Amino acid sequence: MNIIKKIGIYFLLLFSLILIGYTLFIYNFTLSNGVRSGVLSKFSHKGIIFKTWEGELNEGFGATRFFPFSVQDNEENVIEDLKKYQGQYVKLEYKERIKTLPWWGDTHYFITKVIPEQSPYINSK
Repeated sequence: MNIIKKIGIYFLLLFSLILIGYTLFIYNFTLSNGVRSGVLSKFSHKGIIFKTWEGELNEGFGATRFFPFSVQDNEENVIEDLKKYQGQYVKLEYKERIKTLPWWGDTHYFITKVIPEQSPYINSK
């Protein structure tokens, strides 16, 4: 085997290892964790090639501030909770990732838990 083929094989192996390492880093590294609260205004399954779950949380009262988010397909409980609490006041626990892959979702924010809440804007007597 000549030297050009050896260099080509080593280059492909190195490239494959870098690609695998990058993907594992993206999948496991979390930039931040947090909680957002507001009215769940939109939740849908959309996409042409990759169908992903996307939604928006209206955080503002009197002002329109939306928090866009995604949900991974393996989070069945979260998906069912978001469908159930559509239009209601909720708290959403999320993980923010540095990067995302096309089959995960459109945003960098991924919901991990849904907590139904009483709206702070409604007086309870």
